[in-house]
Amino acid sequence: MSHFTRRSFLKVAGITGAATFTGIGCAPSDSQASNGAHVVVVGGGSGGATAAKYLKQFSPTLRVTLIEPNATYYTCYGSNWVLSGFASMDDIAQTYDSLRDNHGIEVVADRVTAVDAENRRVHLQGGDRVSYDRLIMSPGIDFNYDSVEGISESDAEAIPHAWKAGDQTRLLRDQLEEMPNGGVFVMVAPPNPFRCPPGPYERVSLIAHYFKQHKPRSKIIVLDAKDGFSKQGLFEEGWAEHYGDMIEWRAASEGGLVEAVDVAEKTARADSGFERVKADVMNFIPRQRAGKIVRDAGLVNDEGWVPVNQQTFKTEADANVYVLGDASVAGAMPKSGHSANNQGKIVAAAVVRELSDQEPLNPSSANTCYSLVTPNHGISVAAVYQYKDGAQSGVEGAGGVSPSGASAEFRAREAGYTQGWYNGITADIWG
Repeated sequence: MSHFTRRSFLKVAGITGAATFTGIGCAPSDSQASNGAHVVVVGGGSGGATAAKYLKQFSPTLRVTLIEPNATYYTCYGSNWVLSGFASMDDIAQTYDSLRDNHGIEVVADRVTAVDAENRRVHLQGGDRVSYDRLIMSPGIDFNYDSVEGISESDAEAIPHAWKAGDQTRLLRDQLEEMPNGGVFVMVAPPNPFRCPPGPYERVSLIAHYFKQHKPRSKIIVLDAKDGFSKQGLFEEGWAEHYGDMIEWRAASEGGLVEAVDVAEKTARADSGFERVKADVMNFIPRQRAGKIVRDAGLVNDEGWVPVNQQTFKTEADANVYVLGDASVAGAMPKSGHSANNQGKIVAAAVVRELSDQEPLNPSSANTCYSLVTPNHGISVAAVYQYKDGAQSGVEGAGGVSPSGASAEFRAREAGYTQGWYNGITADIWG
């Protein structure tokens, strides 16, 4: 992928507002689109909240209900900053006040326990049933511990994953603070596909930043289920520059593929012939799959993800249900907050057009992923996507990746863009 500047990427992707990605200029008029229809959105993360907001943007009299059990949503992107200590949980907290008060979305604080597809309604944990004309689901991820012996979901209090931000983020942060200087932090990184491909490597970067300041004799070992990872060259360049030999990454073929964990001893065992790795703090990020509600609804494939029409994100199993974000099979688009945000707009436009008997659009979309190696050293990758031949495919020559060997000033600018990106996307979703 080619190198790029922020300005050139914005120009290539055409990021000038929602119209670029959803064809808002071609959306039907409100009188055409609503007709008393009710759209229910399940999940208030990056994808679901975006879909709810843009449904109302495209069709203000459409009835939109967002169902989300948590009053505060903590973004996974940005949670690594909390682990490093230069951001707080409040900095990554989002609420639904603006969606309710400024955009007219009905926000229901409850959990969907079942989908009654035949009668077009969802059942809530509190006992209510909510009917829908169209259902949009953005349930995010769940974990599958089955591939590693000795560890289960119940062990997440002792060995946190911190891959759903909130209490798990606080728990891992507390463990890092309690770890002695000279201790060993071990991350077990997941196999593909998983939420936020560069995320584990930003995490070890920023934990190394914390250690360098407060526990400089400490060691980080990454045991990886893969033989490579996103932005690997840029991360390793940054690790060498800032952290020396503090971070050791082990590929799957070189002892990184963990087969068993002893939770009590905080020990990981890889293939036979490799040493057991003992941790003072262990961060086990499990294999991932789509959220439980879509699995229970029978919408997933054998790999645990939801196949969709990638032009509209309508599920293959139910013509009235759309699934977007991390839970969906989205071609070349990665499982990321930026992808989910773009997909939320695509789905909102598709639903509004379908309700007014119009053909779906074929919009362009994009993903940008910024990562921090230190608070002042940023790196990024970006791509543009178009629906083609049944899948979301990368547009050749669009997007790019940060150059290797860049100056400290360049890296500092990208670190600044990282914060700007966070502020912009969260305002677009929840603001």
